[in-house]
Amino acid sequence: MNSKLDYTVERVFENRKITENLYELEIQGDFEGIPGQFYMLRCWDMEPVLWRPLSIHHLDNKRIVFLYHVTGRGTKKLSNLKSGDEIKILGPLGNGFYIENIMKKNIAVITGGIGIAPMFYIAENIREKIKKDELLYKDCKLDLYAGFKDNAYCMEKFKPLVDNIYVSTERGIEGKRGYITDIFEPEKYDVVLCCGPQIMMKKVINMCREKQVTLYVSMENRMACGIGACLVCTCNTVDGNKRVCKDGPVFLGTDIVIE
Repeated sequence: MNSKLDYTVERVFENRKITENLYELEIQGDFEGIPGQFYMLRCWDMEPVLWRPLSIHHLDNKRIVFLYHVTGRGTKKLSNLKSGDEIKILGPLGNGFYIENIMKKNIAVITGGIGIAPMFYIAENIREKIKKDELLYKDCKLDLYAGFKDNAYCMEKFKPLVDNIYVSTERGIEGKRGYITDIFEPEKYDVVLCCGPQIMMKKVINMCREKQVTLYVSMENRMACGIGACLVCTCNTVDGNKRVCKDGPVFLGTDIVIE
């Protein structure tokens, strides 16, 4: 890609339905991006007006994959895409997780719902780093805490990447009944990575602050432009309002203020 501000027209390779209203969109080609960054996608002409931001779920030298949940008109149109259909994409955008800040002895990834989407790519990067520098990171441990409303998803693909998986569902269909924060113990970890609903992230931020554990959060505010021009996605921080699409989506947990 020549510039972050230049979109390209690509062709869908596959648009897989994972569960009800959950899809994996795969586009083949040479793309860029670090964990936590996102792309803006569009497969329509006039309506809806806005593009849809989707975080990188997986990326290699042959393809990029987005995991998304159908929640409105835009994602509904994305879900109707078939192999060979055209799609416009813009990215990579935003700031992500920087691996050099994360590689500590004990690492936890904690997610809620579709917040799991960007965390697969960071888990892949962490595991790759451990394998590449086995002597340096031989004692490094990576655990996943994943909370869902009903049924869990993506757990099988995480198994080769993490040491332990802890699951909760609100009705107890799978894993522990309740919220993932009910079973999360931040004091066991040196660094925590979090993405999910705001109410969950507020709890995790407070828990990590209390235990003085380093935390990085990937914010999920609604976006419009994706490039920091419109200020729709601002979030409150200790240094004032910040643009999630431009200054984030990844922030240091101690910087975020959630009322």
